[in-house]
Amino acid sequence: MATDDAGCIMANDMNLQTLQAFEEVTNQLVTLLGGMDETVINKKPVDGGWSPGQIADHIRKSYASAETMDGASESGDRSPNEKIDMIKKIFTDDTIRMKSPDAIIPAEKPVDKERLMAGLQNRIEQMAAVIRTKDLSDICTDYAIPQYGPFTRLEWAWFNIYHTERHIRQLKKSVKDFN
Repeated sequence: MATDDAGCIMANDMNLQTLQAFEEVTNQLVTLLGGMDETVINKKPVDGGWSPGQIADHIRKSYASAETMDGASESGDRSPNEKIDMIKKIFTDDTIRMKSPDAIIPAEKPVDKERLMAGLQNRIEQMAAVIRTKDLSDICTDYAIPQYGPFTRLEWAWFNIYHTERHIRQLKKSVKDFN
């Protein structure tokens, strides 16, 4: 197995490509949020949706899937990327309004930017560590989204990438609307 610049074990090219995509999208997210002041972070859009801070908190909470990815798993009897196209199709269709699971709905109170960014960074690092070191073809058995069944670690990683991309588009639209 190869090691990356930080000396961490890289399982294979699949891990490296997935890690690069995850780091790219999370860097975009952190940069976008980092450029907002506390007022903008907590400003709600006129359509009544979530503030940028609430969107970021929702993403932070969704990255708890790193625990599922790091948890119990079994060797898969299917292609590790079987569900990725379906995941991509769902998250790239901005015409659908999705209902968030209760566990990852952000609080209604104002968000402290510094605390939010620290929590988000912590979750990003957890997710990156799993992508960097685990067999992404294994199927995670601790949790499955009911309508989709169990995901491989690879599918969970891309779920988070496409989910984050969707919310980056939402954040950019909110900021544009504020101006």
